Amino acid sequence: MKVLGISGSMRRTGNTALLVTTILDRVRAAGIETDYVTLADMDIRPCTGCEACKQAKWCATEDDDWGAVAEKMIDCEVLVFGAPTYYYDINGQTKNLIDRTYSLYHDRRLSGRKAVAVAVCADRGCERSLETIEGFLNTHEFSYLGYVSGRGYAPGEVRRDERAMLQAQQAADKIINFLRPDD
Repeated sequence: MKVLGISGSMRRTGNTALLVTTILDRVRAAGIETDYVTLADMDIRPCTGCEACKQAKWCATEDDDWGAVAEKMIDCEVLVFGAPTYYYDINGQTKNLIDRTYSLYHDRRLSGRKAVAVAVCADRGCERSLETIEGFLNTHEFSYLGYVSGRGYAPGEVRRDERAMLQAQQAADKIINFLRPDD
């Protein structure tokens, strides 16, 4: 698949999901293949720091949903990675996913892809959430296509954030221009 969107929110149809799918919808409308994953209702355990992944080149914790999401990240060309802000940083479920990608770092299995970071906060903290996501993307040598920073708490509230909705359109256009430069 070309473009993978991941919403780390525990709200299946929350504001993070809305911004990620807004980007994907515009990309899909341009005829580009997309896929979407929500971490809501998934079991993604934290990294245990066992270091077994250095030899295995894959996370040793295999009895949860992390592996299926990791495979999709490996298979995409562009990743749209979104997380809500909890206490001035990304939520725990998203952090668990990121921490477990350490197992992919040893052979740089995610490097060379493009990415867009998406963060949503009710009031404050988006900057730090974006920094955490950017740290993940930079560590894995993604090329950065930009970010979307939205404000909203109640489901759908981010739609009123005109700046965020514009950023989502612009991010989608960057993805389209990257994947279809001659259009």
